[in-house]
Amino acid sequence: MLHNAAESVLVLVDFQARLMPAIHEGDRVVAEAVRLANIARVLGVPVIGTEQSPGSLGGNIDEIKRLCDQTLAKDHFDGCRDGLLDMLPAGRKNVVVAGCEAHVCVLQTVAGLQEHGLEVTVVLDAIGSRKASSREAAIDRMRGGGATAATVEMLAFEWMRTSRHERFREVLGFVK
Repeated sequence: MLHNAAESVLVLVDFQARLMPAIHEGDRVVAEAVRLANIARVLGVPVIGTEQSPGSLGGNIDEIKRLCDQTLAKDHFDGCRDGLLDMLPAGRKNVVVAGCEAHVCVLQTVAGLQEHGLEVTVVLDAIGSRKASSREAAIDRMRGGGATAATVEMLAFEWMRTSRHERFREVLGFVK
C-alpha cells in the first residue's frame, strides 16, 4: 500500500523534553521526526502531537511542538482514550505514527487507532524507547498486529508520487 498525502495524518507521540534524554539514540529519533513533520507540513499533511501527563512530564520539545497543528494532553498510554480520534481530520484514513516510547504509548496508540478501523503506519526511523530491545519488540508486535512499517524517506516520496510534484525541490531539501 502506497501512502497518499491527501489521506494521511501524522501523529507525533510524546516527544517530551524530560523523556528524550533517556531514549536510545534519542537525538536521531527527534531529528527524523522533525524531518518528517517538516515534509508533512510542506505537503499539506496535518500534524498532531500528544503529550503524556504533561503536568508531570512536561511538554514536547520545542522543535516538535512548533510543527504540530494541535497537541493532545493525555493520561492514557493509548491517545485514542483521551480524544485523539476526535482530533483526526475527516477523510484521513491513514495515520502515520512516530514517537516515544515505542513499546508503551506508540504501541498502545497504534492498537487503539487500528481498533477504530484506521490504517496505521509506523515510522521506523522516528520511533524510540529507552532500550533498543523494547523498540524492536514493539515493532514486531505492531507489524504482527497489521501496522505497516515505513521510513521517513519512503513516506516523503510516496506522498509526492512524482519528481514533477510542485513541492519536489522543497521536500528534497529535507531528504538530502
